[in-house]
Amino acid sequence: MATLRDADALPNSRLNAGWVDKALRWSARSLVAIVWISSGIFAAFILALYVGGAVAGTYQDWNDGFPGLYAQGSLSANVGIGLHFGFGAVLLLLGPIQLMAGVRQRHPVLHRWTGRVYATAAFVTGIGGLVYIVFRGTVGGPVMSTGFALYGALMAVAAEETVRHAMARRLVQHRAWAIRLFALAIGSWLYRMDYGFWRLLAGGVGHTKTFDGWFDMIMVFWFYLPNLAVAEFFIQGRQRNASASTKIVATLVLSTVAACLLLATTMITFLGWGPAILWRLGILEG
Repeated sequence: MATLRDADALPNSRLNAGWVDKALRWSARSLVAIVWISSGIFAAFILALYVGGAVAGTYQDWNDGFPGLYAQGSLSANVGIGLHFGFGAVLLLLGPIQLMAGVRQRHPVLHRWTGRVYATAAFVTGIGGLVYIVFRGTVGGPVMSTGFALYGALMAVAAEETVRHAMARRLVQHRAWAIRLFALAIGSWLYRMDYGFWRLLAGGVGHTKTFDGWFDMIMVFWFYLPNLAVAEFFIQGRQRNASASTKIVATLVLSTVAACLLLATTMITFLGWGPAILWRLGILEG
């Protein structure tokens, strides 16, 4: 039989549990919102620089971001990287929609079809990057090629696993893999974000124009492996049997990441992405 003390403790226990769940939920929503806004701006930047350059026939514009990205006469590599960037923009725009519970519950058909487009885009993005590496390598050399190739392979695997579990109606596993896929899909955006944040904090020390500095070597793995770690925190934190401490740690991690991304997005948009988009639209002169 429960004692009076036990009875008094029950409401507080439920209150604390409710507060922790609410904090985790809002930290996740805030992070997704910031990611969506920021990645949407970056998607517009990709479309302006890479797709816009292809439409205008000024493929050399591709080299503004990475030296030697476009090489005349290397058709396979150029097609591969073009697919990588083009479908990457689709990933950035559709990703947050797939994570919205309201869309899954109220519009399941829309969720399934956008999910198919999203998974296909992720698979093509990963394979396109691998094709480019095979035919051209990367500006940073073997270390960068290894890091980027691993990223492309993980993207393709995550896309395949997400679809496979969805078709088998293993929804828990499907959602876990969908979160991992989203964490990988925003990698190209985070790659730019991390460089911007590093310039803000340390003036870009360790980065070279040929992307072979010590910071560049770290970045070829950093732009996606920590994402997967954060994704695992979120996956574990949202489980029903997760402890309060697990949920609190997940909340702190998600909130910290959201704050850093908001700061970096503001800086990079005003200094880089925004002017590039306005230049492509003819609003700002180069």
